[in-house]
Amino acid sequence: MSTASRPYPIVQDLIESFANWLKHRREMNEMRQLDRADFDRIAQDLRIAPDDLEELVRHGKHAADELLKMLEQLGISADRLGRAQPLLLRDMERVCSLCNHKGQCDRDLADGTAAENYHGYCANASTLESLDRADVAPR
Repeated sequence: MSTASRPYPIVQDLIESFANWLKHRREMNEMRQLDRADFDRIAQDLRIAPDDLEELVRHGKHAADELLKMLEQLGISADRLGRAQPLLLRDMERVCSLCNHKGQCDRDLADGTAAENYHGYCANASTLESLDRADVAPR
């Protein structure tokens, strides 16, 4: 439903935000109910540190949204990268999710200047630079 067709778009947005917050709180509570051994086993299965898993859950499912936008601005197909190097893409998502420079990244992505500026703050910069653009460019 577009903003123009909703009778009270601001109220609807607030309701959706609150619903998303509640859902995230439930997910956090479910995670906290796991005993430490189960939690550590899940982290091991995912091949990440338990502390990173806890932080990733805390940040929520949209914590790496900037990565997809960054890849797009750099002319890299996330789909092709995911097919060619799925573990690399997953690690890049983890790094993006844990990033402390979201504000700068979001501003540059919105301004369309991320491709020129990401080197200065992006923890994935060296990985992005090392990608063979021919293998991951959109077709």
